[in-house]
Amino acid sequence: MALPDPRALFARAADRAAAYREAMADPIGNPCSYADSLAMFDAPTPETGQPAETVLDELVTAATPGLRSMTGPRFFGWVIGASHPMGVAADFLTSAWGQNAANHFASPAASAVETVAARWLLDVLDLPRHASVGFVTGATAANYVGLAAARGAVLKQVGWDVNANGLFGAPPIHVVIGDDAHTTVFSALQFLGLGHDRVIRVATDDQGRMRADAFARAVEGLSGPMIVATQAGQLNTGAFDPIEEILPRARALGAWVHVDGAFGLWARANAATKPLAAGLDLADSWATDGHKWLQTPYDCGYAIVRDAEAHRDAMTIAASYLPPVSEGERDPTHFVPELSRRARGFSTYAMIRHLGREGIAAMVGHHVALASDMARVLAAEPGVHVLNDVVLNQIIVRFGEDGDADRLTAETIARIQADGILFAGGARWRGHWVMRLSVISAPTTEHDARRTTDAIRAAWRQVRGANDLTSV
Repeated sequence: MALPDPRALFARAADRAAAYREAMADPIGNPCSYADSLAMFDAPTPETGQPAETVLDELVTAATPGLRSMTGPRFFGWVIGASHPMGVAADFLTSAWGQNAANHFASPAASAVETVAARWLLDVLDLPRHASVGFVTGATAANYVGLAAARGAVLKQVGWDVNANGLFGAPPIHVVIGDDAHTTVFSALQFLGLGHDRVIRVATDDQGRMRADAFARAVEGLSGPMIVATQAGQLNTGAFDPIEEILPRARALGAWVHVDGAFGLWARANAATKPLAAGLDLADSWATDGHKWLQTPYDCGYAIVRDAEAHRDAMTIAASYLPPVSEGERDPTHFVPELSRRARGFSTYAMIRHLGREGIAAMVGHHVALASDMARVLAAEPGVHVLNDVVLNQIIVRFGEDGDADRLTAETIARIQADGILFAGGARWRGHWVMRLSVISAPTTEHDARRTTDAIRAAWRQVRGANDLTSV
């Protein structure tokens, strides 16, 4: 079959993409079920091909009913950005260019743009300018890379080369982590052979912050290789571990300090929120996402490591067919676990170039202000309880009083989702069911925030009335 006309096909795809985004300007309703979506796609294996235009149109027709409005202004279900049009446009080009971002020889432009985007990223986040940056799929992979560098470095201190010899017979590593760390950090420890349960867990406060006094007790008497995994932006509350209190003791024990800052690290981009992340620049490695506050499309995260040599030791893949890199040059493959991968630097470069330092700072500040206002309005409603200190962009809400609150919260979330004015989800927090709101979508305005709080209060009032709780 002859290749389709790229100009016509790409224009058709762009038109369909723009139409979808226009429809998301005021999203209402919910996607169809998985079963219904599966029925739309399901068919016998094709024996003969179809024209590209037909396949594209059929793909749009089948997919659209099952797409959730994640790029819309009232999506608060998870801590994910809205895939900004600028980033999407750059990502279109990335796919069209079809570059394997493995090394300088394979794609000089993909390598060069990562070098510049990495420098800009460190500047915006005010992290050590000499740190190395690996462009990975997201914070899950970034945590893996940072902790891999940590594993190698702390074992190297005691004379063990884990990259060459593995963990068989290696000195044990103490991994110290807060009780409310994100599950992806535990997953990374599992992937690295350190175990998700073989850790020293540190008690946290009511906001999910690691307690400095509990940390001191947890590490008392420990010696040998140690990794301390801290958190910038707890998934439910947005809280930050007190790294300025934890770090001196960790340093005294020779520990490597890692920061899971999937979204919270971006607090350093705004002068008003930067104090929340004070001291984080003193850590050894950091994980963060571009597809959160930078609003890049998905498949974009950053593994940042202070010691570039430790980073390279953990990730470098060597083979005779791979071209050498000149002394002092940055090789993209030395900082990520893949050889073949998409050129993630283009969308990062485009978004930082488009927004600039001021635009990124303004967006963070805007979302933090919206979250604070939304929490204030919700807390004023009888029977609605905001459970966290809204210091960043996260709000957790409980409906009703103890005893029935789990059921009433679940019913209210279901009512909100059925109404389709916004999307919010639930989670377990401190053993109870809560509703989570993550304010991080670039299109979200003050008007959207008001519509959201109005819709949540209306849903709660319906649930309250149906349960004969009008006095609550």
